[in-house]
Amino acid sequence: MTLTIRTTVALCAALSLCAALAVPGVFPGLGGDARFTLAVFALATCAWIGTPVDDTYVALGAGLALTVTGVISSDTLFGTLGDSTVWLLICAFVLAAAVTRTGLAGRAAAFLVGGARTVRQLTHLTTAALVVTAFAVPATSGRAALALPVFLALAKALAGRGRLVVMLALLFPTVILLSAVATLIGAGAHLITVSVLWEATGERVGFTEWLLLGLPLAVVSSHLAAETVLLTATRRADRTGPVRITAEEIQRHSDRPVTGPWTQAEKRCALLLGTVVTLWCGEPLHQVSPAVVALIGAVVAASPALGTVGLKDALKTVPWSLLLFMAATMAMGVALAESGAAAWLVGGLPARIGPLPFLAVVIAVSTAAHLVLQSRSARSSVLVPLVVAAAVTAGVNPVAAALASTAAAGFCHTLPASAKPVALFAEIPGIPTYTPRDLLRLSAVLAPLTAALVLLFAVTVWPALGVPVTP
Repeated sequence: MTLTIRTTVALCAALSLCAALAVPGVFPGLGGDARFTLAVFALATCAWIGTPVDDTYVALGAGLALTVTGVISSDTLFGTLGDSTVWLLICAFVLAAAVTRTGLAGRAAAFLVGGARTVRQLTHLTTAALVVTAFAVPATSGRAALALPVFLALAKALAGRGRLVVMLALLFPTVILLSAVATLIGAGAHLITVSVLWEATGERVGFTEWLLLGLPLAVVSSHLAAETVLLTATRRADRTGPVRITAEEIQRHSDRPVTGPWTQAEKRCALLLGTVVTLWCGEPLHQVSPAVVALIGAVVAASPALGTVGLKDALKTVPWSLLLFMAATMAMGVALAESGAAAWLVGGLPARIGPLPFLAVVIAVSTAAHLVLQSRSARSSVLVPLVVAAAVTAGVNPVAAALASTAAAGFCHTLPASAKPVALFAEIPGIPTYTPRDLLRLSAVLAPLTAALVLLFAVTVWPALGVPVTP
């Protein structure tokens, strides 16, 4: 479908809905604020789907329209920028800039990958290393950029084994995307989900609780995906030969030492990162907000005496556009909930659908949503408010439903344009990587596997960890 046809279809659908909402008798029981909110929501969603207009611009326009018309107050719109989750992400990027500056990632890669002796060992050690980066670098695009030099080193070392290089090119973005669910700061969509849950239900999912629920899923799904990539992208003959990746080969693609004695800056940064992650995990004990812990860490990381990066340089790495997008979509979520629009949208659902079928539908829709909405944050902005409202109607725990939707929406591997990490590894000068056909073959196997795994966790693992399927 060309962009012109897609845009026309999306706009026609949105305008048709807006015209119907403008007629008072068409949707009885729907108030004026709810009608306007639905119209704005429909137009914003169609703009995200069918137009090249920047996602943040669309979200800010929607938030402004809802504020000017009085659906939400200006305090609600601007107050979202002061939300603790926004500050958590800002400070996490400052910490990530400090880690990147020191070169700790290269040392970790050399340590882990250098121990591989077989193709399968290389695949799963690389997967383990990529999962760990979720704790150091927020946002999947940042982790992809950090991992690119490691991939280049592996690709050069395996230059005579083309299928293995293609397999690794698929492995890196696949694991980066699926392992993001490990931490609250793994993707902006997670912070949107937490904010929607808080506004709609009063349930606060903290860093520790997300870690407890998300890390096991991230580890299992990442290694399952690694095995899937290995089996679909290579043949038996490709997997039988030995491999040997030396630290010197990784060093050629790193401007920081990956072996030898640690510098003082590296020691300070490793100690700081370890302390921050420990304090995040210990939130139930000390009751200090993760955002406050992150702010303390960011101040230390950028301090003249103890830091490893200047504050101005660190702040340049913060994705301010993403933060504005998050703030605006949080305000849209508040409008959907408070105006009654979300409740009306899901009011027609059958009351006896059952928790398991409900979760299965939510996960299936969330898994497929990347085919329509490329932005992970936009998918959560559209889906999570509706999922939370529908969960209450269906007798399902809103926290379980929202987490399942967000985790399933992490799958976005079908097309090169589906996610930034996939696009980044699709075209690397001088390196043979994957084709769209390779992605489709992988997605045909991996999509149902990851959806089934999320459903399995939602109905068996998460209830054992304190998040039951039903309230």
